[in-house]
Amino acid sequence: MSVKIRLKRMGRLHRASFRIVACDTRSSRDGEVIERLGSYDPLGKVEEQQVQFDAGRVEYWLSVGAQPTLTVERLLKKKGIKVSDVRAKVKAAAKAKTEGQEPKPKA
Repeated sequence: MSVKIRLKRMGRLHRASFRIVACDTRSSRDGEVIERLGSYDPLGKVEEQQVQFDAGRVEYWLSVGAQPTLTVERLLKKKGIKVSDVRAKVKAAAKAKTEGQEPKPKA
């Protein structure tokens, strides 16, 4: 199962707000989600309150391979989470783990 971090549309006509969610790539835009990570209100008056999310959970989903959409990646960068940094940490941890193990001999 491939997971994406993307926006789910909420709100009413001409007053959209969005939830930042982790969901299966095969589900529809407003369909079933795995976990709700935060919210985005583009029409919010205070810029700090436009984007709110649980940074720990977002970093967790990025570390296990979830791919953010371009819009979500832009929102994360705006709040200080660099997607490439999280991916680099995961790759470094995996490399260190495999280097510590001895290769299995072929039979």
